[in-house]
Amino acid sequence: MTMRDAIAAYVHDGDTVCLEGFTHLIPTAAGHEIIRQGRRNLTVVRMTADIVVDQMLAADCVTKLVSSFVGNSSAGSLGELRRRIERGVPKPLEFEEYSHYGMVGRYLAGAQRLPFYPVRSYAGSDLPSVNPAIRKVTSPYAAVGQEPEELYVVPPIHPDVTIIHAQRADRLGNTQIWGLTGVQAEAVFAARRAVVVVEEVVADEIVRSDPNRTVIPAHAVDAVVACPWGAHPSFAQGHYDRDNDFYRAWSQISADPERLRSWIAQWIHGTRDHTEYVAKLGTELRSRLAVGEALSQPVNYGRRR
Repeated sequence: MTMRDAIAAYVHDGDTVCLEGFTHLIPTAAGHEIIRQGRRNLTVVRMTADIVVDQMLAADCVTKLVSSFVGNSSAGSLGELRRRIERGVPKPLEFEEYSHYGMVGRYLAGAQRLPFYPVRSYAGSDLPSVNPAIRKVTSPYAAVGQEPEELYVVPPIHPDVTIIHAQRADRLGNTQIWGLTGVQAEAVFAARRAVVVVEEVVADEIVRSDPNRTVIPAHAVDAVVACPWGAHPSFAQGHYDRDNDFYRAWSQISADPERLRSWIAQWIHGTRDHTEYVAKLGTELRSRLAVGEALSQPVNYGRRR
């Protein structure tokens, strides 16, 4: 599908929308299309809430955030998010906070249709005191001569739709990722619907030639969208590098509400789609972020004679 059609079909006002990609392969273009289509009252689930979340907040798409980290990826702060959480300006943001592994546990529970997932590392943390969804259960098992252990648990999450970015998929949706991976597979399996955005759609034979690189199988995918440079300003291993200049600039852009909304008007609403956004970036920047080859060695999967 096109990005426009995929977002129109699978993202609706009031939905819980998961956008996953851990530093690498962030589904920025999908977030921009959600902004273009004016979605409202979304709950956004993202382990590392960063620039794309800041932009969706500034565009008034989001009323609740579920996350384990907020920040501008080691390059600064998120102005819109901080204004909403710290001062309720221009309106408050409901924020449900977990640790990284707490979020992983929620995805695992959702993917496996479990009622909860145990997380031992909350012992000694103050997170349970600010998040009532983090609860305790008593283990049904105990070592001989010992009392049963009490463990913290987190609830499953079942997004209405999960959107991820990846390097490639075939036309059926078998999706391949290499380099830094996060919880994309778990987030997809936890969701009711899934949209996979890729740098390129490739022939079935290419995917079949390297099956172990397939992170998400076709039967879990509802839509495949071809969108080159769709993760910018993050990076896509083997396609383009991280745009560190953009990350450094974002703190100043988002610190000023008027400047932030001007950026959204120019770069998102001022472009019809991500193709126009990429053209607007310019050839010089794309050339600077281009990457050279670092090919992996071929492997022999073997076959019957």
